[in-house]
Amino acid sequence: MSKTSKAAPEKKEVVKKIQQYGKQFPIIGLLNMENMPASSLLQMKKQLRGKVELVMTRKTLIQLGLKDLKLTGGEKLLEQVKGMPALMFTKENPFSLYKIIKKSKTPAAAKAGQLAPRDIIIPAGPTPFTPGPVISEFAALGIKAGVEGGKVAVKQDATVVKEGQPINAKLASMLQRLGIEPMEIGLDLICAYEKGIIYPRTVLDIDETKFMQDLMGASSEAFNLAIEITHITKDTVETLLGKAHREAKAVGIEGNIMEPELVEEVLAKAQRQAQAVATEGNLETH
Repeated sequence: MSKTSKAAPEKKEVVKKIQQYGKQFPIIGLLNMENMPASSLLQMKKQLRGKVELVMTRKTLIQLGLKDLKLTGGEKLLEQVKGMPALMFTKENPFSLYKIIKKSKTPAAAKAGQLAPRDIIIPAGPTPFTPGPVISEFAALGIKAGVEGGKVAVKQDATVVKEGQPINAKLASMLQRLGIEPMEIGLDLICAYEKGIIYPRTVLDIDETKFMQDLMGASSEAFNLAIEITHITKDTVETLLGKAHREAKAVGIEGNIMEPELVEEVLAKAQRQAQAVATEGNLETH
């Protein structure tokens, strides 16, 4: 039997598996397996066991399997297939899934020819270098540098390569000398698909602390707005009643309304006014 005849059933089986998982699991994660060491992949599989089903195969078979699924908005998912792709099928929340994958990653130095996983920035501040040719090297990379306190310092933050662009040899060397490790060893989740919606990595990568601060700020602003426009809900009714009571009381005191609740304050107000008049009269007679 020829190699071709053996390979054909295997290819059909892979495509069939993609179709089976695509119908069984609501969420599809698209991965890029480039630069993924076998040891790291094995460790990652252990962490995700029971949570996901992983399909690693040729790019053309992944594209074929996704096409056959006929997903709503599936053409946009196909556009994201790149590098050495793999598919991850799961019932996990896309954000939880990304969090698990992100925690498993370890930083690594960049090598010439690798694509930047995100914008790489060399921050402003001192460097370990003494003045010399390194200033010219910085200039060649588009980085403004000068001498401060006997050391070379970067004058302002510099984006040296954009996300998805190749890292050249000179930049890779400089990053390594600066101790900047922009690469990550681990599964690279490009995006997640759920019910016709594609969540790119930038959306899934949430700073939880900042998110909670923003959420609390938005809640506070919404509450203040509801109070301002007198919008009654179970959360605002108590505050609105208190506000209405204070405003009604202020109107009553201003209008000298002799209600049991107001009489003491109305009389105190009258006394202050009378005292003010008396004081003013004494000043005029002197």
